[in-house]
Amino acid sequence: MVAVSDGQESGQAATAVRTPIGRPLLSLALTSMMDAVGAHSGAVYLRPGDEPVLQMAVTAGLPRSFAAPWERVGLNAPIPVAEAVRERRLVWVGGEEDMARRYPRIAVVLPYPFALAAMPIATASRVYGAAYVTWPGSHPPVLSVPEREQLTSACDRLAVRLERAAAENLTLRVESDLMDAWSIGGTADTLGTVEAARMVARLPYGLCSLDLSGRVGFANSAAAELLGVTVGRLLGVQLWAAVPWLNDPSYEERYRAALLSQDPVSFVALRPPSDWLSFRLYPSTTGISVRITRARNVTATPPSDARPGDAPTRLVSMSQALSLAGALTETVSVQDVVGLVADEIAPTVGSEALALLGARAGRLHVLGHHGYPDPHVVERFDGMPLSAATPGAHAVAHGVPAFFESRRQLEHLYPTRHSTPDGFAAWAYLPLIASGRPVGACVLAYAEPHSFSTHERAVLSSLAGLIAQALDRALLYDVKHQLAHGLQAALLPHSLPRLPGVRATARYLPATRGMEIGGDFYDLVPSRPLAAAVIGDVQGHNVTAAGLMGQIRTAVRAYTTVGQEPAEVMRSTNRLLIDLGSELFASCLYLRLDPGRGRAVMARAGHPPPLLRRADGQVRVLDLAGGPLLGIDGSATYPTTEVELAPGCVLALYTDGLIETPGVDIEDAVAALGRRLGEGGDRPLEELADELVGPYAAAEERIDDVALLLLRAQSDEGDDGT
Repeated sequence: MVAVSDGQESGQAATAVRTPIGRPLLSLALTSMMDAVGAHSGAVYLRPGDEPVLQMAVTAGLPRSFAAPWERVGLNAPIPVAEAVRERRLVWVGGEEDMARRYPRIAVVLPYPFALAAMPIATASRVYGAAYVTWPGSHPPVLSVPEREQLTSACDRLAVRLERAAAENLTLRVESDLMDAWSIGGTADTLGTVEAARMVARLPYGLCSLDLSGRVGFANSAAAELLGVTVGRLLGVQLWAAVPWLNDPSYEERYRAALLSQDPVSFVALRPPSDWLSFRLYPSTTGISVRITRARNVTATPPSDARPGDAPTRLVSMSQALSLAGALTETVSVQDVVGLVADEIAPTVGSEALALLGARAGRLHVLGHHGYPDPHVVERFDGMPLSAATPGAHAVAHGVPAFFESRRQLEHLYPTRHSTPDGFAAWAYLPLIASGRPVGACVLAYAEPHSFSTHERAVLSSLAGLIAQALDRALLYDVKHQLAHGLQAALLPHSLPRLPGVRATARYLPATRGMEIGGDFYDLVPSRPLAAAVIGDVQGHNVTAAGLMGQIRTAVRAYTTVGQEPAEVMRSTNRLLIDLGSELFASCLYLRLDPGRGRAVMARAGHPPPLLRRADGQVRVLDLAGGPLLGIDGSATYPTTEVELAPGCVLALYTDGLIETPGVDIEDAVAALGRRLGEGGDRPLEELADELVGPYAAAEERIDDVALLLLRAQSDEGDDGT
């Protein structure tokens, strides 16, 4: 990977001498890309080494603060540049509504009309990073073919240059963000600078010029008079920082909206004690022109109470806080929380390492950690009593954060060998309190001594509150997750019996929503001289559905054991379900197997039809006669169908989770399953089962659970165990 360097080689540098690249490669590539498609802002990200993250290297057209929440992002983050890298394709977001629907975390922070394209910077063998460019909301909602080709080819050329630089052992110098204004044309040539200044000075209203960072580059005397500050105090300073009563995030947001959307923006503000002023912002790619006048007939109240004093340096901006809060609401498991804190929160606050600790039964437990060179350093926290004389235990037990700006300060209060994480020089121990009770602690470690200002301590404490809420939900989810899997394992057969003339295997995949306890079930029941197989699906994904599934499976096994015929087994199970008074329904498919005669008798209650693959590879859908779902009609009957099951045949029984996909017709899905069965039916049964459920096993999200039962008929003489 091509490294970004400021010319100083680290102690861990490669033995070969690395020569810095002479030209600002990334900046030139980015501006060329933007010019080619008429974009007004953009950025280039690089992958630092083999880390699964993207690090912003250079931006152009807009302040870096606009993208501050995404300066360093994980490759799995739900944002366009990460998706472009994951999928190796251009990602297009056509406007504000498209952004809100597909990337809500970005839309919360930047709720403005703009279009965006993100592209991977990659060769055939390696991904070097990604880039994005943006246009104002006036851009058409569809990316044109020439624009797409220009962006793709520009990123391909940059990837080739980075690959060549890596092969030649070159490094990239740190490049400055491109915030310089483009040429503004011939105004000075036509009017003359002196006459232009005189003209502006004669205007009865205020005029200010802001650069892309919001700093004042020009202000006439009328603007200074209306704002109540001198021109000298305005110049070179951000407008909301120079004027105390404009020091409100809502006013800064108007500037952000104007720059990103490139549309004029208006607002009114109260100059204490009673003067209302009207501001009109006219943006361009070079900055913003601001027109200030007195407002009349204003009855609204100011957006917030203005506070005197300059704006403090912010550890976390409002946009970053919104992004982090939104990201934490999306976490599900404890490891999700650990990963998010490591990938997004720790880099934002400048921490090099972290440990997330849980509190249970009066002891600390390590839930996850990141950045510690020696993991044994963190493991000593595991099982530590809350009464121990350590800062982590003290923070959880008393609910008070602790900040240590140096090793000496920490060892002064906690001299024991357990108190100092080796290799770091400053720490923040943040108690995680949710609903008034401690759920753990977050330990942030810094490589150098670190002074924690009052503002920074407040920000870290606030972030700890967000982490605590997410962790509390995640701990509850993980407990339910373990309960669900334990209950599911108890209700489904641990193994399938071996039957003469029949080989069987099964697969079960839980849903990934709710408690993950499904109603799908299957069983193989040995009974002499015949055997039985059953598969079914109880409506719902909860404890009630799982309990009812267990009762149905037990009933079917009992009715089979006493020798009932398939039709009677279904009728008896139906009456039992109605007698139980449950409001849930169930589908079911029951088979009485007779391998000796090569036959099977089947009864169906609203269940998807099975698939039969013959020995010659032909597959057909068995359109069986049947009755209604179990639990609807106590007088329902279930006719049976006899099917040939000769040696070499494979019978596939499945639940609807294997064939129901949003936007796909059921018949097409069954046909596709049949094709996969026909193509792989000669493989060993275990491999065939894995092949049939493979796409669903790999899916990150399943809205329904999946059950599959495969039966292969074969002669005992040819029994090979497959």
